[in-house]
Amino acid sequence: MYQAAQNRYNTLPTRRCGNSGLLLPAVSLGLWHNFGDTSPYENMRALCRTAFDNGITHFDLANNYGPEPGAAERNFGRILHDDLGVYRDELIISTKAGYEMWDGPYGNWGSRKYLLASLDQSLKRMGLPYVDIFYHHRMDPETPLEETMEALAQIVRSGKALYVGLSNYDGETMARAEKILDEMHCPFVINQNSYNILNRTVEHNGILKQGYISGKGMICFSPLAQGMLTDRYLKDIPADSRVLRDGRFLHEDQILSTRPLLLKLDEIAESYGMSLSELAIAWLLQKKEVTSVLIGASRPEQILKNLEAVRKHEKAKLPEEELQKIDEAIK
Repeated sequence: MYQAAQNRYNTLPTRRCGNSGLLLPAVSLGLWHNFGDTSPYENMRALCRTAFDNGITHFDLANNYGPEPGAAERNFGRILHDDLGVYRDELIISTKAGYEMWDGPYGNWGSRKYLLASLDQSLKRMGLPYVDIFYHHRMDPETPLEETMEALAQIVRSGKALYVGLSNYDGETMARAEKILDEMHCPFVINQNSYNILNRTVEHNGILKQGYISGKGMICFSPLAQGMLTDRYLKDIPADSRVLRDGRFLHEDQILSTRPLLLKLDEIAESYGMSLSELAIAWLLQKKEVTSVLIGASRPEQILKNLEAVRKHEKAKLPEEELQKIDEAIK
């Protein structure tokens, strides 16, 4: 029977999620990859155990994470049953709805019908009565924003989520959503967006600035740019890499065109005794707007390596001139 490490809260710091009472670990575990039915269950268990044993209390899912859609939630439900369920009150579990989940007109986007039905399905798959955070996963250009936000407010009132968040929103739409949710006294506490050294979209679409001004937390997914900000692709493309196994999110031409920049960033990392991945995580943690960095992993050792970046960042923050060097390298 699994027993969590007694010293699990000794190393990884927590950060306040905006102006709310919620604290999140500096690093959280995302189940976007490696928790579908094509992955070994025992490896999933090892990933979650390693994360929790080292202070990662936040596990992030979505209804469509797989493959197949729903598989990650179902497998995480098994892990809760077998290992982590006894520690439920120490966990922050989040899920989302917004992308295509089932056939027909009611399994996608942001309608009231879709969001309410999707969360009910998610809770059933995980064997939970509630999640800590429920996100709308992307902006819906067709459904009135008021309808989507009212659905989120109803979900909290019904006790099926403690907080709500928005994912892949821009600053202007988030500000409108915030006003609607505030009027309904709905605890909107966090935004989730892609953010890393290579992808600065949140700096330009208003969400980073507006979220900070509004007192919302920010959790960043793809901090390592799907693996590009690691040493994995600095010399060649390994035969067992995701690029060759699953080209949906990262392509060979992306790596080849970006490699000169990656080599420059690797030189900066080496000058501070860091790996490229450690630099990428430390860079995000230095941003005052960032609450938590959402990592993925296929092996427990990758989790431990990412946590080492936090420890190095806590000991010695990057000076302003190095941050400027990174920005200049990107231009």
